[in-house]
This record gives sequence, structure tokens and C-alpha cells, in this order.
Amino acid sequence: MIHFFQHELSDTHLPVQFTNPFHYTPHPLCIEAVKELQNYLQTMEIWKQKPEEGKMFGVLVIRTPQKQLGFLAAFSGILDGSYIHPYFVPPVYNLQQPDGFFRQEEQLISALNQEIRQLESEPAFLKAQQDLAAKRLQAEKSLNHARIELKAAKAARDLQRNTNLPDIDTSALIRESQHQKAEYKRLEKYWKEQTDTLQNNINGFKARIEYLKTKRKQHSAQLQQSLFKQFRLLNARGEMKNVFDLFREEGQSNPPAGAGECAAPKLLQYAYKNGLQPIAMAEFWWGCSPKTEIRRQGNYYPACQGKCGPILRFMLQGLSVDTPPGPDNNSPILFPEIIYEDAWLLVVNKPEGMLTVPGKTTQPSVFDLVRRRYPEATGPLIVHRLDMATSGLLVIAKNKTVHEHLQRQFLRQTVRKRYTALLEGIVPTGEGYIRLPLCPDIHDRPRQMVNEEFGKPAVTHYRVLEHSGQHTRIAFYPQTGRTHQLRVHAAHPLGLNCPIAGDPLYGQQAKRLYLHAEYLEFIHPISGQKIHLEKKADF
Repeated sequence: MIHFFQHELSDTHLPVQFTNPFHYTPHPLCIEAVKELQNYLQTMEIWKQKPEEGKMFGVLVIRTPQKQLGFLAAFSGILDGSYIHPYFVPPVYNLQQPDGFFRQEEQLISALNQEIRQLESEPAFLKAQQDLAAKRLQAEKSLNHARIELKAAKAARDLQRNTNLPDIDTSALIRESQHQKAEYKRLEKYWKEQTDTLQNNINGFKARIEYLKTKRKQHSAQLQQSLFKQFRLLNARGEMKNVFDLFREEGQSNPPAGAGECAAPKLLQYAYKNGLQPIAMAEFWWGCSPKTEIRRQGNYYPACQGKCGPILRFMLQGLSVDTPPGPDNNSPILFPEIIYEDAWLLVVNKPEGMLTVPGKTTQPSVFDLVRRRYPEATGPLIVHRLDMATSGLLVIAKNKTVHEHLQRQFLRQTVRKRYTALLEGIVPTGEGYIRLPLCPDIHDRPRQMVNEEFGKPAVTHYRVLEHSGQHTRIAFYPQTGRTHQLRVHAAHPLGLNCPIAGDPLYGQQAKRLYLHAEYLEFIHPISGQKIHLEKKADF
């Protein structure tokens, strides 16, 4: 499973610390390993037979006990229907073992599925449902006809009573009414007995089906829990824990599906088991992007927190791991440039890299800076938000009344906004609309994903401004305000398929995210005048 580099690497310096899988720039050794792996991938028949498929791959640069440098390769999940392939390290636990408990339990669950399908398509069950529907329709027609007759008879009796003739036998009219009502009750009882007989027959089938579904659910839960306990993972200290316990220790009752099957855990597990020293690691996507997530062939990606967070935090114990860069606390934090200010509000040009509101770090946000400069200001201050990586115009209210008025304008989408962005790739000249519903990727926050079922509507109007080399300068006019809306709509294959330059989540990292909120138009809450503000991007 060890692949030794095909090129001379004497000038390549080894990293001082191991890769932080959640925040890294690929080391030159990893880049070289990825090139060799990609050359191998191009020879695999799967990419010729199923070009629509895509997969996350990983490389781990290692040093053998004989001090030789090489690398390991792995893929996430299953590849072309199998967990075992030449060239790649094996899974932590092979679900496809013929005599393994997973196969046995899977066969039991499959048998339950088959029995449920048979019951649901049982001719007697289907006929009973059809008969019940027909009987209910017949009953409704019969009872509706009887109600019409009751209403007509009552109208006739009321007419007789209103004539005030001396020979009207009111007691006879009462008896007639009572008799007709009793007949209607008997008719209702008759039809209820008819339908109840059929319903009871159906309920027998449904009870059996629900019993089997409950049994299937119990077996599935037990299988999942037992499966996670089979994923016994090592760390650099030689300690071992299973996936189920790792997630439970972090306050999660059950790991997400697929936990332990990603490339990174496979690579580290194989290295630890075989006495290999981990040097550096990187993961990249190969193949077509999935429909919901945004993945581009050849791009590097960090490990996801949802599935791999608890696992990798354990597996890396005992290694000296690189610390992600944080804010430079020694640099002075300057107040953002003020574009507009009066007694009630101000608009600033938020620089890229500055938080709008306080986050998990101690890095000062726009809110913090405004609170210090305007201690007399009341209310929430921040009217809307910009991503930390996005620069541009940000509206701040100095009192609660102004804040509420401005927020209503944003919620009602009466505020006109324009963003300028630089995209990687060529968007044909013109303009149009992107409509892709968005929701959070719960296993890989803060990423957002396109999801037709659970996503909230997100609409973006765009207009191409110019082309320069392999880049497109574009204007975005968001009609909704979803998290990462412009970034996803730009990068997604069903959107513009051109990520915003410098986007580390949906494209490739650069010195900054080339997205700037350059224009705002809103109604002043006090004067009622229309305010137009513009600050051109500096890129």
C-alpha cells in the first residue's frame, strides 16, 4: 500500500508539524503525491464508465521505519461498489465481509423489507382497501339521500304547522319525525357495520406491517450502533476507541451515517497499524460534483467537522499538529471607513476578514467597535450582516426605533443591494436569475447546500460586467438574503458554475474572497428620503 515517489524530492523540506485537517494549505509533498494519485485515477475504468460519479480522495505522506518517504492513498466511503481496491489502503472496518455480522444483520433487514413489500402488495389487502373505498362511497351516497329526504319531510311538516288548520295532528307529526330520525340512525349503524368489517380486515394487515417496520427500525438502530463499535480507531499514542464512544464523549448520542469511512481516518489507521510515521495529509475531490454539495475536480478540501471532527481529534493525539492561523492581536484594529453618518444611523465599509458581530474568537467585530465609539447608542445596532470574508457597505442603527424601521425594509426586500464579484471562469455575457434553494450542510458547517426538499428559496439576479483572461467580473443583485447565497449560486453547477475567486469553501483559497457589497439604497427612517450609497471594490 506504500507508494514511493517517482521523482527526486531532495529539495523538498519536511513540515515541522503535521497537517491540521480542518485548516491547511497542501504541503509540496502532498501536492506531488496527489499528482501521482490523479495519474493513477485517470487509468481507472470507473471514470470512463460512470463519468457522473465523484469521490473524495486523500493522501498521507509517511516515513517508513527505514526513513524512506512515500505516501498512502484512500477514498471516502465506497468506490464502484467495493471498499477494497488495489493502490488504496483498506477500510477501518469492511462492511462487505461475507461472514461479518453486518452482512448477517443486513440479510435480516432485507428479509423484513421483502416481507413488508409483500404484505403491502398482497392482493387481499389491496382488494380490501378498494372494497372499503367503494363501500364508503356507497354509504355516503345512501346517507346523503336519506338526509335530503329528512330535510324535505321536515319542511313539509313545518308547512303544515304554519297553516294553523284545526285538524292538524301535531302528535302525529312528532311521531313521524321521531320515526324518520330513528330510521336514519339505523341506516347509519348499518353502513358503519359494513365499513367496520372491511376496516378491521385492513387493520389486521396494517398491524402486521407496522410490527415489521418497528422490528426493522429496532434492528437498524442496533446494527448501526454495533457497526460504529466495530470501527476501532487508533491514535499516535497507540490508544484505541470506537466511533460510537468518540461521538458520545462529545455529547452526541449517535454518530452520523458514514462516520469512520472517510479517507483521513483510513489513512491514519493504516499508518498507525503498520508503524509508519505520518508527515502530511491532504484531501481532494475527483469526478463530477454531487447535486447538493459543491465540489470541483482537483480542488483540495478540509475534513468535515460533522463526520470527522470527533474522530480526527482523537486520532491526531500524540502528533504535533499545525495550529490554524488566528487574528494578529498585535495589529491595531482600525474603525471601518464611514461612508455616511447622521444622528440616527451610519453606514461603514466593512473590510474583508472582519466579523460583523462577535464570534467564537476574541477578534473584534464591527459591533464591538461601534459599541466602543458610540456608547450612547441603543438597540441591537447591526441591521444586517456580511460574511467575515465579504467586504462592503454595512448599515448600523443608533437607536432601537431606527433599527426596527431599517430591518423591516430588509425583511420586506425593499432595500436595493448590489455586490461586485470576481469569478473563476467565464460566464457568457448577459444577465439572468439563479433560483437554487439553500439549507445548512449539517455535517460540514458552515457550508450551505442546494436542497429542493429542505432548502429555503434563494434568488439572485446577476449581470456580467466584463471578462479578463479566465475571470469574469459580475454584479449580483440578491433578491433574498440566505447564508452564502452568492457564493453557492456562483459556484454550483446548476448556477454559474464559476466560484468566486478566493472562496475557500466553494472554490480555491486566495489572499481574500473577491466579493464586495458596493451599493445600497434604502429609505431613511426619519426623513423619509431615499438614500443612495456606493463604495467601489478595490479589486
